[in-house]
Amino acid sequence: MTASHLLVPVPIPDRVAALIGSCIPPHILQAEFDADCAAREVRRFRGPRLGVEDQADREQALSELARANKVLAAHHPHLAVLPGSPF
Repeated sequence: MTASHLLVPVPIPDRVAALIGSCIPPHILQAEFDADCAAREVRRFRGPRLGVEDQADREQALSELARANKVLAAHHPHLAVLPGSPF
C-alpha cells in the first residue's frame, strides 16, 4: 500500500505530457489552465486589509475559478482546483 504523502513528484517528459494532453478534450485543458491561473490570482490577494480594487480583483478571480471548476467537475469531480492547493 502506498501513502500519497510519501510519493515524490517526478517530472513528465514533454512527449508523454503531449500524449496525455491529446487524450483530453481541448475545453477541459483550457478550463484546467484557466482554473490554475485564477487560483494563483486568488492567492495573490490574501490578507486582512485589501483595498476596494483588490477586493474586486479577488472576487473576479474567484468567479473565474468557479467557472473553470464547474467545467472540470462536470468532466471529473476530482479535477477541481482549490485556491490553496499546490497543484
